[in-house]
Amino acid sequence: MGRRGHVGLAARGLAVAAAGALALAAAGCTSQKVGGSDTAGGGGGKIKIGLVTKTDSNPYFVALRESAKAEADKQGAELIALAGKFDGDNDGQVTALENLIQQGAKAIMVTPSNSTGVINAIKQARDRGILVIALDTATDPENAVDATIATDNVEAGRLQGQYVRAALAGKDPHLIMLDGTPGSTVSEQRHNGFLQGIGLPAGDPRILGAEPTNGEQNKAQQATENLLQRNSEVNAVYNLNEPAARGAYAALQGKGLAGQVVIGAIDGGCQGVQDVKDGKTAVTVMQFPKKMAATGVDDAVEFAKTGKKPSGFTNTGAMVITDRPMPGIDSKDTAWGLQNCWG
Repeated sequence: MGRRGHVGLAARGLAVAAAGALALAAAGCTSQKVGGSDTAGGGGGKIKIGLVTKTDSNPYFVALRESAKAEADKQGAELIALAGKFDGDNDGQVTALENLIQQGAKAIMVTPSNSTGVINAIKQARDRGILVIALDTATDPENAVDATIATDNVEAGRLQGQYVRAALAGKDPHLIMLDGTPGSTVSEQRHNGFLQGIGLPAGDPRILGAEPTNGEQNKAQQATENLLQRNSEVNAVYNLNEPAARGAYAALQGKGLAGQVVIGAIDGGCQGVQDVKDGKTAVTVMQFPKKMAATGVDDAVEFAKTGKKPSGFTNTGAMVITDRPMPGIDSKDTAWGLQNCWG
């Protein structure tokens, strides 16, 4: 992701800027210009709020970043957005956090790729009096940050599992599971919640296999193809998110199996809702990343102005989206979903 050069600066200032850019590039984090000045520049006295996402390309994190920028603009604050180069780039996120500390951020919001890997960098920030909020993904331990604003990911997984079980219409599940990034609390919580919802204990032989996908479509397709080679008697697929679900569908479609499998997902992106409408997935569980980001910015501005810190967990909600409603499961159809989706 390119950074604009600062032409016309004194040689010394140029050297400092170049060194900072090289440090970011070497560590594998990316930045986005999201305010009235370059993210490496000053804010003209504005409150500086940092945002560190897992990537800057995933539509989910794009929506989250854009919402944070809009709310920061509304509040007269400056948003400095950095990201890892890929989901799981812990080193890039650590360097991004350290960079934001040096830039004088008053508050930092972070979506950890590795829920334990960023703990030391978060401690450095908090030791300097910086408010740190986890968005979307909890840290481990959760009290490593001042507050967490996210979907209840156990509940989101449970809702997907309950729906898939109901959609099987009494058939015994033969399940494959497409997980996220190892070490991510989101991946673990959704996985465990799904098993609760579908009513299977961990290790049950009806779970035909599970693979990490980093939430990426291509990796999910390959993982599904690998799992189908071991056992093709699948009738249900758990997916961490909608890109993974698209990968699963592509693999199943290639084997002529898509029509006999109930595919679930979590996210609520506009493409994911369209996939439900088109019959590629049976259900998705919608999250509300724009609400997460806006709430985080509001809390950050409040802290900068008054010193009041948020605390604990704020649940931003989840909604089942399907055109095949099941008894006892609260849901909305894809028309509602397309009106309320993100991305």
